[in-house]
Amino acid sequence: MRESIPERDDRIPSLASLMNSPTSELLTLAKRLIAYETCEQRSIVECAGFVEAWLEARDIEATRDEVRGLPVVKAEVGPEGAPTVVLEGHIDVVPAHAEQFEPRLEGDRLYGRGAYDMKGAIAAMMVVVAALREQDRVRVRLGIVGDEESEEGEDRGCDRLVDSGFVGDFAITGEPTDLHIGVEAKGVLALRLEVAGTAAHGATPWLGDNAVLGAIDVFRSIESLPFARQSSELFDRPSINLGRIWGGDALNKVPDRCVIDVDIRYLPGQDPAALLDEIRAMPGVSVAPLMVRPPATVDRDSPFVLGLREAAATHGNGETMSVGRDGASDAVSFLRAGVPAVEFGPVGAGHHGPAEWVSVASLEGYRQALESFLRAIPERLDE
Repeated sequence: MRESIPERDDRIPSLASLMNSPTSELLTLAKRLIAYETCEQRSIVECAGFVEAWLEARDIEATRDEVRGLPVVKAEVGPEGAPTVVLEGHIDVVPAHAEQFEPRLEGDRLYGRGAYDMKGAIAAMMVVVAALREQDRVRVRLGIVGDEESEEGEDRGCDRLVDSGFVGDFAITGEPTDLHIGVEAKGVLALRLEVAGTAAHGATPWLGDNAVLGAIDVFRSIESLPFARQSSELFDRPSINLGRIWGGDALNKVPDRCVIDVDIRYLPGQDPAALLDEIRAMPGVSVAPLMVRPPATVDRDSPFVLGLREAAATHGNGETMSVGRDGASDAVSFLRAGVPAVEFGPVGAGHHGPAEWVSVASLEGYRQALESFLRAIPERLDE
């Protein structure tokens, strides 16, 4: 289940020390990334170009692939044949008002669309890769995609990244976790449902059958199906959201057709095909899948997971733990290829909401945790 934001302690650097240290570059970089309105293609491409230029200015070669016109940026440092870790993230964000792309700092909180999900984490990953470009004990790969928030079920950026061979012994996606280690994530079953009704005059609605009201009844029925009440070790229940609704073509007419898009995040161990069969068995509804993505599960006793927990405990809030993530992530692309992958990101709140923020002090702790973890990998694997 989702954990509350941990209390800070002295192991997380203070904002004052961060602002007065060379790592202020991290804050500047995070602000620059937030300023790109990456909810549309042109800005996503521009932001990717900035990332490439930033890396190349530090003598790190960056290459680019594309998926549906959206960038997939790749860079790597360290020797071939060394233990390899992929740091992966996305620069695209969900739509927001224009002012949310104007980053603002209030105390320890950096506000802006993508601050928490996940441009702050990307900024830290970029700084870490630059810091490790001269070492020769671990290979670090940085992969940044532009379509993680999209509704495409096929040919996604991270799938292209993995299919191109950009893999390693372990992968970290920078999704928001409040410095905990996300070892499980729910799967995605996105559906479009069409409900039919009977038209009538709006003045005599009892002579018709309102499809919009029928669609709402269908949604409530989905919430009452047996799978919706199941739980697991890390999750209280699946997530079910009515994301969009279309119905009616005139104010004075009973709508005879309604379409709803329902976003189901199902638990590890649940069968999406069985869930789909349950919903299709409901009377009076036509069902079409929009996207299906599997849940993510990784061995929490992996030496990489244990090493990351140790580094996060040292540089974070001191109490990292394995948690389940309600949202899906690109970790499943790596898991599909047999690469263990976790979600790990800084402290913050409000992602996809009107007041998204990330803790600036935790960004520095996050950066330190990543770098410490990567530098310690050879010793960890020799144990």
